Amino acid sequence: PGQAGQCVISTTDFFMPIVDDPFDFGRIASANAISDVYAMGGRPLLAIAVLGWPIDKLSPEVAALVTEGARAICAEAGIPLAGGHSIDSPEPIFGLAVTGLVAEKDLKRNDTATAGCRLYLTKPLGVGIMTTAQKREILRPEDADVAPAQMRQLNKIGAELGEIPGVKAMTDVTGFGLLGHLAEVCEGSGLQATIDYYRVPRLAEAERYLLQGAVPGGTIRNFQSYGHKVAALTDEQKQYLCDPQTSGGLLVCVEPGAGEAAAQAVFAQYGLALESFGELRAHPVGEPWIVVE
Repeated sequence: PGQAGQCVISTTDFFMPIVDDPFDFGRIASANAISDVYAMGGRPLLAIAVLGWPIDKLSPEVAALVTEGARAICAEAGIPLAGGHSIDSPEPIFGLAVTGLVAEKDLKRNDTATAGCRLYLTKPLGVGIMTTAQKREILRPEDADVAPAQMRQLNKIGAELGEIPGVKAMTDVTGFGLLGHLAEVCEGSGLQATIDYYRVPRLAEAERYLLQGAVPGGTIRNFQSYGHKVAALTDEQKQYLCDPQTSGGLLVCVEPGAGEAAAQAVFAQYGLALESFGELRAHPVGEPWIVVE
C-alpha cells in the first residue's frame, strides 16, 4: 500500500516476435505488458523498454521500428515510454517494465472470487490457433490482421471494472489459456467453475484453421500441466479452452445483481456485447476444479 490508500503495481513481460512486422511486434508486446496493470484494476503511470537484439543479424533500424510501436501503444495508454535497457542477444526480445497505480479498495486479485460470481471474458479465444496458421503459411490474406488487431488492443476496460465493488476477482488470460488462468482463480478462491462451452467467446475465423490442424504446441503443454484439474473435455473444447493467448482478454468474476449490471454497463461503454459463460460455486470435495458443459 502506498500513500493515502494507493497501491503501486510493478510488472514486466517480454517475449520473442510472434508477428513479422517489427512495428506490430512492438505494439503487441507493449499491450501485453501493460495488461497486467489493467488486470489488477489499476492505471499505468509509465513504462521502460526491455530489448534484446541480435545486432549481427538485424539492423538497428528494425529495432527502432519495434520501439516506435511501443511508443504508439504507450501513447494510447496515456503514459510515457521513459527509457529502457538493451543488450545483444541471439534472438530478438522485446517487452516493457510497467509501473501503475490503483486505489487499495479497487485492487483486483485472482484469488478473491466468491460463490455465485458470473464469469465474463473481454476478448475471444483463438489467437494461438491463428498465429499457428500464420507460421504454417495457411492463413488467408483476409484473415492476416485478425489476431494482430486483437493482440494490440489495450485492456483499458480493467481500470473501469476495478472501480466496481461487485467485481470480486480479475485476471488476464495469456499463455496458460482460459482454463489455466481460471484454474488459478478456482484454486485460490476455493471454488468450482461450471462453464457453458458454447457461450465462451471465440474468434469465428479460427475454426477454419483448427480443422486444418493449426493447434499450437502450447495447447498440448497447457493441458498436460492442468488437465487433471478439469472434468473430461472433447478435443475441440481442449483446443480452444487451452489455446495460449498473447495479450488476451480479461477474465472477470462478478457477483450477480448490481455488480453485474454495472459491469455490463462498462462492457457496453467499450462496445462489447458480452454474456456470461459460466459461474462459480462451492467446490465439492474430490471433484474437478472446472466442469465444462
